[in-house]
Amino acid sequence: MPPVDPLYWGLAVIPLALLMITLVVLRWKAHEAASVGMFAAILIAFGMYRMDLADIAVASAVGVWEAAAILYIIIPALIFYHVIDRARGFDALREQIKSFTSNELFLVLSAGWVFVSFMQSISGFGTPIVVVAPILFALGVKPVYAVAIPLIGHAWANTFGTLGVAWVTLEGIVTMQDVLLTAVSAGILLWMANVLAGVTIAYIYGRRQAVTYALPMIAIISVVHGGGQLIGIYFWEPAFANFFAATLALLTLAPISKLSRYATPADDIERRPAMKDEFTSMHAERSTPVVADGGTAEDADPRADGGIVAPTTTDAVDEDLMNLKLAALPFGVLAVIAFVTAVVEPIGEALEPAELVIPFPAVETGYGVETAALGGAGEGLALINYPGMFLLVSALVAYLVYRYTGHYERTRELVEGEQEGFLTVVLRTAIPASIAVVGFLVMALVMDYSGQTSVLAQGLASIATDNTYGFLSPVIGALGAFMTSSNTASNILFGALQLETSAALGTSESWILAGQTAGGAIGNAISPANVILGTTAVGIVGREGDVLRVVIPWVVGVCALVGIFIVAAIGVGFLGVI
Repeated sequence: MPPVDPLYWGLAVIPLALLMITLVVLRWKAHEAASVGMFAAILIAFGMYRMDLADIAVASAVGVWEAAAILYIIIPALIFYHVIDRARGFDALREQIKSFTSNELFLVLSAGWVFVSFMQSISGFGTPIVVVAPILFALGVKPVYAVAIPLIGHAWANTFGTLGVAWVTLEGIVTMQDVLLTAVSAGILLWMANVLAGVTIAYIYGRRQAVTYALPMIAIISVVHGGGQLIGIYFWEPAFANFFAATLALLTLAPISKLSRYATPADDIERRPAMKDEFTSMHAERSTPVVADGGTAEDADPRADGGIVAPTTTDAVDEDLMNLKLAALPFGVLAVIAFVTAVVEPIGEALEPAELVIPFPAVETGYGVETAALGGAGEGLALINYPGMFLLVSALVAYLVYRYTGHYERTRELVEGEQEGFLTVVLRTAIPASIAVVGFLVMALVMDYSGQTSVLAQGLASIATDNTYGFLSPVIGALGAFMTSSNTASNILFGALQLETSAALGTSESWILAGQTAGGAIGNAISPANVILGTTAVGIVGREGDVLRVVIPWVVGVCALVGIFIVAAIGVGFLGVI
C-alpha cells in the first residue's frame, strides 16, 4: 500500500482538484477538463505510485470499458430525445401538463423532485436525468437549471432506488452486525437529503418567496417520500422501499394540485431566476448556429441539436400538437419496461445471459496494490436488460407511432428550409460527451488501480477520532460517487474501509455505513456521468461546469448536515436498539 502521508495524499488530490478548477472555476468544457484530470492521474500513478505502463494500460482499458456502459445510455438517450423532439412531443407535453395547473412552481417540483424520484426508484444509471431534464426544459426552465434540478431531486433515492441495487451491494460486501438498524439509519439520513432537495429546488425556482410558498407541498411530499421509505424498510423489504414511497408520492400529486394554493399561478413570487423570461416554440426556424456546448447567449434557448430558438407565435402551431397520451407514450413505455424487467424475475433472468464480456488481467503495483482480473460471468455489459436498450425500444415505439400519426410530416411542414439530418444532430452532441465520459472513467480507474483513491479515503479517516469520524463517512461516500459516477461503486470501493475504520475507532458501525451509502447517494448529484447525461439531454454539452456550480453547494451543504447529524446521533446513542 502506498504511504498514507501528506505527500501521497496531496498527490492523489491533484487530479480531482484540477478537475474541479477547470470545470467550475475556469469553465472548461467537460472533455477538456476530463483530459487534464486523466493525464494527471496517469502521471502520478507512473511517477510516484509505482504503477508500470502495462498496468496503466490495463486500468485505462477498464476505464474505456466502463465508459462504454455509460455511452450505451447516453447515445440511446439522445436518440430517445430527438425521436420525441422531432414530432414536437416536448412542446405537446409542456402545453398538456400546463393544462392541469398554471402553477409553474408546482410543475417544477412535480417533475424535478417527485417524478424524477419515481424514475430513480425503477431505473437508475442516469435514466431519470435523461427523462426529466428535457421535460423541465420544455416547461420553460433554463437549460442549466433543467439539468441541476433533477440531479438534486433524485439523489436521495440512489440507495434504495433502482430496486435497492446500491443497498444490496453494500449488504453483500460487508458483514453488518445489524442489517435492519443500518438500513433504518440510512433511511433517516436520506430523508434529510430529500427534504433539503425539495427546499433547494423551490429556492432555485424563486428564492425565499418560492420556498415559503412551496412549504406545504414540500412537507406533504417529504413525509410520503421519507416516511414511506422508512415504513418500507422496516415492515417490508429495503429493495422495494423507495419504489413504494416514490409511487405513493406520485399519486399524492393529484390531490395536492387541487388545493387552491397550487391550482392557480403563483403570482406573488416576483423573482423566477430558473425560468426563461419568455418561452418560445422549440421548433422555430433557427438562423444562428451554435456550437455543441449550448451557445454563447445566456438567455438563448439551446436545443440538443445545437440551434437557437427564434421567437415565434406558439398559438399558430398548437392545433398541430399531439395529445397528452401520445406525448407521454415514450415515457410510459420506458417505465413499464424498466419495472417489468426489474420486478418480474423470470423475465429479468431470461435477459441476463445476453451480455458482452471482455477479459482484463489482474494488476499489482510496486506498492502491492492488487486488483483482481475482470471478465467473469456477470461482469460484462448487459445487451438487453439494460437502460440503453430500454431507451432504444421506447424510442422505436415512439417513432413508429408518431410516424403513423403523421406528426413528423407536420413538423417538416412547419420548418422553413431543409431539416438537419437525424444522425448529424445526434453525433454533434454524442462525440464531445463520449470524449468526456471516457476521460472521467479512465482517470477514476487509474486512480483506483494505483491506490490513489484508497490513499485519499484512508487519509481522511486517519485524521478522525471516534467522535468526529461520523462527519467524514458521508464525505468519503460522496467522494466515491463523484469519482465513479455510482453510489453502488462507491459502496464497493469504500464500504469495507468504512466498516474497518468504525471498528478500529470503536464507533457505531450502523451510522458509519449509513453515512457511506447516504453520502454516495448525495454525491451522485455531481457524478460526471450524470451531469453529462443531463447536459446532453438538453443540448448544452460543454456547460457541465455551470451545472456543477449550482449543484456542488447543495452536495457540500447536505453532506455537512448529514455528517453533523451522524456525530450527534452517535453521541447521544440514538437508535442504539430497534
